[in-house]
Amino acid sequence: MTAAIYLARYHLRILVIEDGRSRAATIPLTRNHAGFPDGISGVDLLGRMRAQAELYGVAFRHGCASALVKDTDGFSVALDGERISARTILLATGVVNRRPAMNMALHDEAVANGQIRYCPVCDAYEITDKSVAVIGTGDQGVEEAVFLRSYTDDVTLVSPNADHRLTADHVERLNRFGIRILTGPVERFELGKNFITVSHAEGRSTFASIYPALGSDIRSELTTDLDLGRTAAGCLKVDSHQRTDIHGLYAAGDVVLGLDQMSHAMGQAAVAATAIRNDLSETTALLRRRAVGRPSGPR
Repeated sequence: MTAAIYLARYHLRILVIEDGRSRAATIPLTRNHAGFPDGISGVDLLGRMRAQAELYGVAFRHGCASALVKDTDGFSVALDGERISARTILLATGVVNRRPAMNMALHDEAVANGQIRYCPVCDAYEITDKSVAVIGTGDQGVEEAVFLRSYTDDVTLVSPNADHRLTADHVERLNRFGIRILTGPVERFELGKNFITVSHAEGRSTFASIYPALGSDIRSELTTDLDLGRTAAGCLKVDSHQRTDIHGLYAAGDVVLGLDQMSHAMGQAAVAATAIRNDLSETTALLRRRAVGRPSGPR
């Protein structure tokens, strides 16, 4: 939506295709987004941004694009049996968090209540001096537990399954920070008024909040058939202006390697939108010069 606002104000015609699965929409209240000292919910923030985009003529289509093809005039996108053409594409498809094995309705209730949290950078401040568990293991679980340790001295690393996959170095580091280690598997979650209880191989433990550290899946499947650079995790590689390896195709947000934060994604979107505007301007000028038979000259 940030990119759409910028591009519309550059007098370009914009279509936003969204399927309603934005991770931002699941945020009950963020207090670290600049400009909202009392906090704002993800739904409210998205609503404000959409209203701003529509004010400048941005069109929206609800749905999930099923194919992206590079053609001679730019790109075509398949959406609900329709073929949509565009000169440029910005992919801001993000990632999907891997969730603990639990009932979906219970999970969503826990997220809304702050009993399950996915972003310690965003909201670890809210669990200051409270009891916290990290569901995870290996490097990712250890690093998240250590990060949270600076907010509270009551941190526990719980394995999601019977295999904790901790090395001697992992155990030494956790012990050094005073982080408890519990073996899984995690078998059951129960919600209380201000707490969440986890049943595991060693019994039952109660926490104020749980942070799943189970990784995420990059939503870059639209580009599977395109020859693009990717990181080992599947993030799209871009240059300093958010351009991918294919001319006219840009990417921003969590689908690109970087800090998974709205503010960071918005900055990338502003850079991408400006690059799109400038690249289109150069292409249009070149085509006009060729159309009148004048030499194009240096670029």
